[in-house]
Amino acid sequence: MLSFFFAVSVVEKRLMDVKLGELGSWLGARDFTPNGIISAVRRGHDRYYNKYINVKKGGIGGVAMLIVGYVAISYLWEYDHIKHDRWRKYH
Repeated sequence: MLSFFFAVSVVEKRLMDVKLGELGSWLGARDFTPNGIISAVRRGHDRYYNKYINVKKGGIGGVAMLIVGYVAISYLWEYDHIKHDRWRKYH
């Protein structure tokens, strides 16, 4: 059986497929306009939704990841307040 390997340009690769030396040219080829960022977020949301939420035999995994992500982000946002709250004396 013959297997053909086609060379894929750096622009068409996903982030996980990019080598460290190609990272600069890959980032330079990204679209950082507001419409480009919105479309990238939309593609990411669609990929997440189709992989974890929109399945025939779904579990709690996709929703649990959203909840854990929300808890982690809210903790990071409130960390400065929590850190200062530890040093207060309650008397």
